[in-house]
Amino acid sequence: MRGDMDTGGWSRRRFVGALTGAAAAAALPACNDAPPPTRSAPSSASASPNTPEAAAGTPSEARSPGPHPLYLGTYTSAEGGGKGIGLATYDATTGRITDRGILAETGDPSFLALHPNGRTLYAVNEREDGGVTAVRLADRHVLGTRSSGGAGPCHLSVHPSGRWLLSANYNSGSVAVHPIAASGALGEHTDVVTHSSPPPGPDPERQDGPHTHQIVTTPDGVHVLAVDLGTDTVYTYRLDQAKGTLTEVSRARAKPGAGPRHLTFHPGGRYAYLANELDNTITVCAYDPATGRLTIGDPEPTGTGEVTSYPSQILVTTDGSYAYFANRGHNSLTRYAIEASGARVRLLDTVPVHGDWPRHTAFSPDGRLLFVSNQRSSSVTVFHVDRRSGELRLAGEPFASPVAVCALPL
Repeated sequence: MRGDMDTGGWSRRRFVGALTGAAAAAALPACNDAPPPTRSAPSSASASPNTPEAAAGTPSEARSPGPHPLYLGTYTSAEGGGKGIGLATYDATTGRITDRGILAETGDPSFLALHPNGRTLYAVNEREDGGVTAVRLADRHVLGTRSSGGAGPCHLSVHPSGRWLLSANYNSGSVAVHPIAASGALGEHTDVVTHSSPPPGPDPERQDGPHTHQIVTTPDGVHVLAVDLGTDTVYTYRLDQAKGTLTEVSRARAKPGAGPRHLTFHPGGRYAYLANELDNTITVCAYDPATGRLTIGDPEPTGTGEVTSYPSQILVTTDGSYAYFANRGHNSLTRYAIEASGARVRLLDTVPVHGDWPRHTAFSPDGRLLFVSNQRSSSVTVFHVDRRSGELRLAGEPFASPVAVCALPL
C-alpha cells in the first residue's frame, strides 16, 4: 500500500500509473553534456527554491536562453516508469525540453526538492519502506538514502536554514525530520510524528486513516505546516532547530471529506491557498505568524463543473497576482486572479494541459514558464506565462517523460 488510495493492494499512485500502461516510456539515452546547475537567489521568502511548487521568480529577472537543468521525478516500479531521477534541459526562451538521460538511479523518486545552496537534490523514495535520497548535482553522486520513518513518503522540502529536511509519509500519516550535513548528505531522522488524531474523514476509501500529503515551512520560517488528506487537517508545528524535533502548536480543520492535499502561500505571507482533492475545491486560508494558527475559509469552485477532477496542486506568482490550480480528472489548469492583498481569489478560466492526469506543476525561476507533469500520458507540458494577464500559451508539443510525476526546473 502507498500513495493516494488502496486498490486491491495497489495505491492510487500506482493504480493510475498502471492505467497509462498505454503511455509508452520515453527512451532516455545516456548523456553527460548537461550544464551545471545554477539558481538565482529567491526574491522573497515565498519564492524559496526548496521545492518544485515554489512561487515563480520575479518577472523582471532576465535569464539566458539556456540550456537550463530540468530534473524529473517518476515511479520506477510502475509499468513504463523511469530508471531513476530523470535529467533534461530546457530553453528559457522557447520552453523546449531536451532529453539528457538520468541524473541518478534510485527507487520511485516521485517528488524532488533542492537545497537552498543549489548543490544537492533530494528525492523521496515512495515505497512501503519509505526513504529519502540525497544527490550531489556537481558529479551526480548519490550521497545516500535514509529511512523516512514511515511508509509511502510523497513530499519533502528543505527548511530555509538548509540544515533540516522535512518529509511527509502518506501511507503512515506521519512527518519526519532529517539533519543535513555540510556536504548535503542526510543523517538519520531526528523526529517522526504520526497524526493519531483527529479521527479520519468520512471517505471510506481515501480517508481510512491519516495520510500526510505535504510538509512545508511558512514564509516567515517560524512554523512548519503538514497537510493531511486523511484527517482533513492542516497541522502547525514549531521546529526546534537545535534538536530537529517538532512540537505541535495548532490545527486547522477543513470541511469533512474535503481531503486537503497541497497548500501554497501568497508572497505577502498572511494568506495561503489550499487544494482539496476529494471535494474538488480551493479554500483561502488566513495565517497568523505570531501563533502559527491557520484559519481555513469557505470552499470555492475550481471551474471544472461536475467532473471529478482530483485537484493536485496550486501555484502562486511571486507578485501575488495570479494562481494556477491543476485538475487531474479534468486535465486542465484553472487560472485565478488574486485580490484583496491575497484574501480573495476570483476564477478566470481553465485551459487544457494537453496531457493526461496533471500531477505536478512548477514555475521556472523567472516565472516565465510553467511546467506540468502529466502522469498518465508520460509527458511534460510547458506553457509561456503572460506576466501582465496571467494567461497561458502552449510552448510546443509536450515532452515525453516516463510516468512524469514531478518536474523541477532550475
